[in-house]
Amino acid sequence: MSDDFESYIVKELRGFENYLRGERRSENTIALYTRAIRYMFLYFKKRAEDITPSDLNRYKTYLSTRKKYSKNTMYAIIEAIKVYFKYRGIDAASKISSPKRPKKMPVYLTEEEVRRLLHAAEGEPRDFAILSFLAYSGLRVSELCNLKIEDVDFSERIVHVRSGKGDKDRIVVVSPRAIDALENYLSSRTDSMEYLFSSRKSEHITRVQVFRIVRKYATLAGIRKDVTPHVLRHTLATTLLRRGVDIRYIQQFLGHSSVATTQIYTHVNDQMLKSVYDKVLQEY
Repeated sequence: MSDDFESYIVKELRGFENYLRGERRSENTIALYTRAIRYMFLYFKKRAEDITPSDLNRYKTYLSTRKKYSKNTMYAIIEAIKVYFKYRGIDAASKISSPKRPKKMPVYLTEEEVRRLLHAAEGEPRDFAILSFLAYSGLRVSELCNLKIEDVDFSERIVHVRSGKGDKDRIVVVSPRAIDALENYLSSRTDSMEYLFSSRKSEHITRVQVFRIVRKYATLAGIRKDVTPHVLRHTLATTLLRRGVDIRYIQQFLGHSSVATTQIYTHVNDQMLKSVYDKVLQEY
């Protein structure tokens, strides 16, 4: 590969990265999409304007048959390619189709496992407050990290989530237990930081730190599942559904733009369905 073509790739990726940031894409998505486009250029050894729809279809086949990528990986790569060519104003990717992703059943904890998880962190005010908030609010980890103290109405138990996923604000109600845990944590703080959850090295806690905290206490609690902040979000949604909450309320609570996204929580087993049915309809 010539130095000129390498310079071209670097310039293209830098522009694409800036475009994605302007679109308010997450850092994970930006890294994934720019990496996918770099690999595409290395495969074709062509400039964007020289890549044809036939080239892209051939590349799609190559990724599937030779690289043996999963449908989820294929979906992400094709989406990256479509976004890139849209950004460049080139029509080459308009007809390429993304493979359907298999719907995986979300991992979630039992109510007993949640109790064990929280109990394991009771001696650490900050960590206990973080776990309580995740368990009782259904917040995404990025939303949790960006919360400021002023976003919490302690008397009404309401959290104002500013510009969550999709750049949409929403209101989340939390449990009195989560508020108690938060007040206990804040009373132990000596800094003047405006963010709700701080760390020793930065003004607000990071996604990586929250992941480590969740996994640490899951291990201490003897939970064998791969527990992440998103698993706690799944757990809350599953528990609400099991207890008979209408899926449209769960949609609003989680901040899903469409109820179709929330439908994944209808994975509940027969016993859950029977429990909900018996609760709301004994007999006519």
